[in-house]
Amino acid sequence: MHAENHAEPGGHVPVMLHRVLELLAPALAGPSPVLVDANLGLGGHAEALLAAHPALHLVGIDRDPTAIERSTLRLAPYAGRTTLVRAVSDELPEVLERSGLARVDAVLFDLGVSSPQLDEAGRGFAYSYDAPLDMRMDPEQELTAHVVVNTYSEGELTRILRDYGEERFASRVARFLIREREQDPVTSTKRLAEIVRDAIPAATRRTGGNPAKRTFQALRIEVNGELTALERALPAALDALSVGGRVVVLSYHSLEDRLSKQALTARTRDTGPPGLPVPLPAHQPRFRLLTRGAELPDEEEVARNPRATSARLRAAERIREPE
Repeated sequence: MHAENHAEPGGHVPVMLHRVLELLAPALAGPSPVLVDANLGLGGHAEALLAAHPALHLVGIDRDPTAIERSTLRLAPYAGRTTLVRAVSDELPEVLERSGLARVDAVLFDLGVSSPQLDEAGRGFAYSYDAPLDMRMDPEQELTAHVVVNTYSEGELTRILRDYGEERFASRVARFLIREREQDPVTSTKRLAEIVRDAIPAATRRTGGNPAKRTFQALRIEVNGELTALERALPAALDALSVGGRVVVLSYHSLEDRLSKQALTARTRDTGPPGLPVPLPAHQPRFRLLTRGAELPDEEEVARNPRATSARLRAAERIREPE
């Protein structure tokens, strides 16, 4: 089954779909498998998995009401086999408890920002449209990009831009933002992008795409607490897997990828004291990695789907019960 059979509304294609299906298939071969899609988005991966596994029950989680609405429509043919929940991914243990599930067979994380969020100009995720500074995945939460840009201290802005945007000129951008907002609040994506462009030295601006990209990424991660959610959600997902259960993580920038690498590697190591003649069962790894390093999409997929360009995939399987 290939990705092109599952084009999303508006021509979006789920990222690395063929590989995701291939990696999760062995975990979903039992009589009544359960999979959690922790970032449902438009439901592209979910639809393909439900089609490929007629006995599968899918629990889909997303904090964005638009995503839940659209994926409910898209997955309507499978309504009897889906439970769609509006929640943040790190609420995964509570979602499973409410669904009466102690263990699951597979979990998929497709991180980052979803297509509808980028494409709806009014939500302020993209620098390519002029819109109010919002960037909330959950439109009911209070913290917006407007609040961050106009109320955080210079030190806090510098830290966010450096840590979440990996912006070399973080302190310069923060200084320019403070100077601007002292005149007038910064209220639009267009204005923010202009300020960032002015802050970044001309020689650097000529390379590496839109100079505002890193700042927008940093603000989005801060507003939505994305890394904090992943830090809690991924270990919870690993804890919920039954033996033979698998997790696949698709991340889109190095911070997410680093976090998923750390979480998976921690579970795949022998934790016993070095040099023992016989490994202690209690310290043997509970998981094994299914990927060597991070896998990347192939050139054909990147050409077909530019959003796949920055994707990194990692996967692991539970091989032992917890002690």
